[in-house]
Amino acid sequence: MIRRHLPEQDDVFPVEPWCLRETALHEPLLSRSESLLALSNGHIGVRANLDEGEPHGLPGTYLNSVYELRPLPYAEAGYGYPESGQSLIDVTNGKIMRLLVDDEPFDVRYGDLIFHERVLDFRAGTLTRRAEWRSPADRTVRVTTTRLVSFTHRSIVAIEYVVEPVDAAARVVVQSELVANEVLPGPVHDDPRVSSALENPLRSVEHSAAGTSGALLHETKQSGLRVATAMSHLLDAPDGVDVDVRGESFPDLSRVTFTAALEPGQRLRVVKLVSYGWSAERSVPALRDQVAAALTGAEQTGWECLLSDQRAYLDDYWDGAEIELDGDPALQQAVRFALFHVLQSGARAERRPIPAKGLTGPGYDGHCFWDTEAFVLPPLTRTAPGAASDFLRWRYDTLPEARDRARQLGLAGAAFPWRTIDGAECSAYWPAGTAAFHVNADIADAVVRYCDATADEQFAEDIGVELLVETARLWRSLGHYDEAVDEFRIDGVTGPDEYSAVADNNVYTNLMAQRNLEAAADAVARYPGAARRLLVDDEEAEAWQRCARAVVVPYDEKLGVHPQADGFTRLAVWDFESTEPEHYPLMLHYPYFDIYRKQVVKQADLVMALHRRGDAFTAEQKARNFAYYEGLTVRDSSLSACTQAVVAAEVGHLDLAYAYTAEAAFTDLHDLKSNTGDGLHMASLAGVWVALVDGFGGLRDEGATLRFSPRLPNGLRRLAFTVRHHGCRVRVETDGRQATYSMAPAEGHDEEKLEIFHHGEPVTLAPGSSVTRPVPALQPPPRPRQPPGREPLPRQVHDEPPPRRPHRADRGGRSWAARHPESAPHSD
Repeated sequence: MIRRHLPEQDDVFPVEPWCLRETALHEPLLSRSESLLALSNGHIGVRANLDEGEPHGLPGTYLNSVYELRPLPYAEAGYGYPESGQSLIDVTNGKIMRLLVDDEPFDVRYGDLIFHERVLDFRAGTLTRRAEWRSPADRTVRVTTTRLVSFTHRSIVAIEYVVEPVDAAARVVVQSELVANEVLPGPVHDDPRVSSALENPLRSVEHSAAGTSGALLHETKQSGLRVATAMSHLLDAPDGVDVDVRGESFPDLSRVTFTAALEPGQRLRVVKLVSYGWSAERSVPALRDQVAAALTGAEQTGWECLLSDQRAYLDDYWDGAEIELDGDPALQQAVRFALFHVLQSGARAERRPIPAKGLTGPGYDGHCFWDTEAFVLPPLTRTAPGAASDFLRWRYDTLPEARDRARQLGLAGAAFPWRTIDGAECSAYWPAGTAAFHVNADIADAVVRYCDATADEQFAEDIGVELLVETARLWRSLGHYDEAVDEFRIDGVTGPDEYSAVADNNVYTNLMAQRNLEAAADAVARYPGAARRLLVDDEEAEAWQRCARAVVVPYDEKLGVHPQADGFTRLAVWDFESTEPEHYPLMLHYPYFDIYRKQVVKQADLVMALHRRGDAFTAEQKARNFAYYEGLTVRDSSLSACTQAVVAAEVGHLDLAYAYTAEAAFTDLHDLKSNTGDGLHMASLAGVWVALVDGFGGLRDEGATLRFSPRLPNGLRRLAFTVRHHGCRVRVETDGRQATYSMAPAEGHDEEKLEIFHHGEPVTLAPGSSVTRPVPALQPPPRPRQPPGREPLPRQVHDEPPPRRPHRADRGGRSWAARHPESAPHSD
């Protein structure tokens, strides 16, 4: 039977280098496991529900950008408020493979589950399940399944299902199904209008079943999207065993049933191929033909080639993405887990968004935030640049909506949304949805970093220039240039820290806007043809440069630190001593008006400016600023730890950086926020790469030159990683005492050399050789203090996992933010 107690973490997922192995099934933890073991390629996402469909924590099959419209509830209307929201919906489930053994359904809640194991393989890109089950009628069967979402066949999910009687002959029935409008556990929204809009969101258009194939075609009721799903099967039975095959279909169900009588040791093998397609424009016949053609291609490829193609795709990825750690096996596993899921989030998204939860769950309604540009794109740009390019092309495709939004707000250029699926603003929380303009500079920064990393001139001229120009136009119209004092102010905005809203001259926002303005001026000078197409004249470009030079960066002379925004350091400090541990996150226990007028930081804001605009601060300023904001930052957001890790490493707090890195890495594996069941935290997973490469590797890539300053904390004996740069693969390896650099050149550039910097000193790399340099000694500064009870847990290798921090969730395991997505300012 399924064990009913909550096990220790390491009893569930032991430490292994290249996989995540669930060694037993625990029903109370199903929703978490379904997220952790999810498969995706950025186009399709399938949660790790059991093949038979029940029991489950939260069913989930998702297609990127397939959503339903829903009303946004407002107590009082206001100009510029979005009229409707968008929610990612659960589309047709093609995972279901039900099994009956002598008419007894295989259900792990009944009979005796003798053995159960699931393995997510980071190198193979598969989820394998092995189970041995004794039915209530005392028949034992062995079931082995392997599931993949193909990286090479974008629209294909494939499942190999093998059943074998163990102790006696048995009649086995395998029911392979497509199921639409699954019943989801409990209302996701408190507003009955919203729940009604999202209940059974798919309307049947046609259904079929014939031979070993079946199909369903639906359309959403409000958003007008058509979704087609088709399946076919490859059958392998022992010689002499007859298999009866029957098909049937209904509006929300297509089923193919296989029946066979097997002796002990005989195996029935069914390979299920499922194809997904969707469109807002294509006709029903066109979608039907699309999924049929994809199935034909998968059938011709065959199961074994699908597996080998998946492995080859990942071999190439890991060759340029792997991070090797010596000294902390659990963190090594967590790093590979993180990088695997980051790849899955965007590998084949192809001009679609990368949601905050990827396609692993419905958290935050499947919306895309600034998280993607700020956290997910940096590792993708350096490990899978094609995925980064596709995402930025999606932003480009949404420029019409961003221009409309800017006009609605009385601004020039483009105002990109705070949260969205199709490019329209979906946030009902106006201090974020309207005032968090820094998302526009984050997009521009991602464009600049991508172009610097790849030297992709075609992208820069066709896509990058226009994104930079339209965001620069926004900043010029949003800010105020005061000629009398030569200052460019940006007032009334919300920075990354959502515990401070609608402030003047947020340092992060101003410095990122400055980079945006400078980059736009440089781009139109470099690409005059694009400048003419966009009607940029010399006066406009000069105005951008003038505004950039005059950007206001507040500084508190008395304290010797930069206020997060004007006047921030003059506010009362939050009473941390009197705040009970169970009262975090603060936004769930205190009114925003109280939080907004105190010095308390939800997530790194000024510290993020130290990371992303480090060129604007001296080393002494970085150290003082970091120490000051450590005492105010409560990390009620999973976005904070990786940024704090980077800056902690830079200013010399290596052990503190190690603790923050571990927190980012284990946010989902140890369910530190108690909401992993809603989907994985993609920004935190990507932040593991950021913490290790930018933090301990010291990577800084302002401009097209790579700069490294590697250092290691106690506990890590070796760090090695590779970054892609201009088509080359630059490898960095350090043991903390010295660092070795080497380069594998781009194809066709065998003799090309590359200049990088090691702790400020130039180093020239040549293909086929390596360069080793000593790491300068470091005198650690005094360790800063954090708010009481909010210190990162020190990293102790081989110890038990850290306990969960207090986080309120309902009895169904769904967090407050997941149940109230339109009111949540940001991902947690």
